Amino acid sequence: MKTPSPGERLLSVGQLAARSGVAVTALHFYETKGLIHSTRNAGNQRRYPRAVLRRVAVIKMAQRLGIPLADIAQALAALPRDHTPSAEDWQRLSLRWREELDKRIEELTLLRDQLDGCIGCGCLSLKECPLRNHHDRLGETGPGPHMG
Repeated sequence: MKTPSPGERLLSVGQLAARSGVAVTALHFYETKGLIHSTRNAGNQRRYPRAVLRRVAVIKMAQRLGIPLADIAQALAALPRDHTPSAEDWQRLSLRWREELDKRIEELTLLRDQLDGCIGCGCLSLKECPLRNHHDRLGETGPGPHMG
């Protein structure tokens, strides 16, 4: 994020929290992780350019989609820091996630369809059920709880 110009209206952390609907503590956390950036005023208080509102919105949306915070940080790091990201910059960011999201949608659809079948049959067989734990070693010793 660029250094704010002298006349640019900056937001305090409280204003950013109110406008974004994100807790102040979460904003501080995002900043420690390098997801957002602030400057400090003469009283050493954080001040954020208004463009940070868009970044916070993208972070929250990505988290709701299940994108790991590390991936969000990596994507945001690719955005320009010397100016407010353009529509093209945001488009490139969304394209980075599109393939991963399409794959997740496919996997969730398959899981949903398998779950419907499992609920329908009711067996939950560890040998036949496609939802079983593939690494279940104790299941080979028979039904019921076992000491590990």
